[in-house]
Amino acid sequence: MTAVADRITGLAGALRAHGVRIGTGETVDAARAVEALGLADRELLREGLAATLLHGPGQRALFDSVFDLYFPRGVGGPRETPGDREDLRDRLARALAEDDRALMGRLAAEAVDGLGGYGSSPGSDGWSAYQTLDRLRPQTLLARVRADVRGRDGNGAGFTDRLLDDEIRRRIEEFRRLVGAEARRRVAERRGRDEIARRGVRPTADRVDFLFANRDQLAELRRTVAPLARKLATRLAARRRRAARGTVDLRRTLRSSLSTGGVPMRPVLRRRRPVRPELVLLCDVSGSVSGFSDFTMLLVQALHDQFGKVRVFAFVNRLDEVTGLLDHGRADPDGLGARIRAEATLTGWHGSSDYGVALGEFAERYGGAVGPRTTVFVLGDARTNMSDPNLAAVREVARRARRVYWLNPEPHAQWGTGDSAAPAYADLVEMHECRTARQLGALIARLLPV
Repeated sequence: MTAVADRITGLAGALRAHGVRIGTGETVDAARAVEALGLADRELLREGLAATLLHGPGQRALFDSVFDLYFPRGVGGPRETPGDREDLRDRLARALAEDDRALMGRLAAEAVDGLGGYGSSPGSDGWSAYQTLDRLRPQTLLARVRADVRGRDGNGAGFTDRLLDDEIRRRIEEFRRLVGAEARRRVAERRGRDEIARRGVRPTADRVDFLFANRDQLAELRRTVAPLARKLATRLAARRRRAARGTVDLRRTLRSSLSTGGVPMRPVLRRRRPVRPELVLLCDVSGSVSGFSDFTMLLVQALHDQFGKVRVFAFVNRLDEVTGLLDHGRADPDGLGARIRAEATLTGWHGSSDYGVALGEFAERYGGAVGPRTTVFVLGDARTNMSDPNLAAVREVARRARRVYWLNPEPHAQWGTGDSAAPAYADLVEMHECRTARQLGALIARLLPV
């Protein structure tokens, strides 16, 4: 029983390291779930632990990967001698056609054992899901599986061609997931579960580095905009209510205390006039920082009701206002970046970012957008491609605005390296490292004016 308890606490610790909020109560509930469900049915155990440890569906993919490490399907390699590649493909095609999950799990283990090993030591130095899938190429079985399903069911159980293809792709993707889980399990047996859980498991979308997020991860991030905006709006509304109470008016408090013998029983507060602040965003949409800018623009658009006015400007080496284009971002968030780059004037004679020119253009053409109630956010990595950073323009914007914040998606250790002008800009305005959606949410909640 001690070994099972160690696995439960290890699972909870690994999830906690990836940002899932798990306290003592959830861990105790997980132990009770294991006691009630037993270990015989692995999938039932998976669902029980997910129900006790998770707080939302967005954490499920992370949980499944970590669960496979601490409660693996098996130990060591498969008992069967792996067949050759074509034999594996034949059996995989049959399993996909029949949607046989148990057989797909066994084939994933065989595939990793036979095709995924690398290194020269006895057995293998390690196992690679990428190498396994590259050699087996399950995605090329689509037409073959489709024909098999048609032959078995006559008309494919009522599926149209497109629906059937989508279903087969889903099964292939499930097999790919099983291969990844098997490869991680085999590596974890050699290097230790805790290390692989920390380093080898894909993090949740809100912890993915903006600069290294792929297309699917960015799309997943965009789907989190609405719930994150609701959470931030609630926090901002609470801050605004607290701020509206104002500070203590000492003179009126002392005057009021005369009726209680000079004891200030009821402090009198200075009432604040409710004034909604104005917000301006300056967004670098070039290269790898474009995903960061797109996500932040969508988030601010979702928070639009919290401000008196929001204006958004995008730039590469030219700057253009995109506030109107952003209004349509809620209907098509994945296409926001492409629409901005297609319809706004963002580049001149070259396509590289030029902060000096863009910031100067903003100060000259749109200086009226900034006033004493305006908070300005600049989004970008501050890499100038060795051009003039135009510090004078930043100084002028900072003079006009209430506050200016710069959110930089690069690690702080890289500021000032190569063509980065981050330290020079940071001397003029407040600059913050902002690499993930989780960091962005925390910064927005803390920095946005009330």
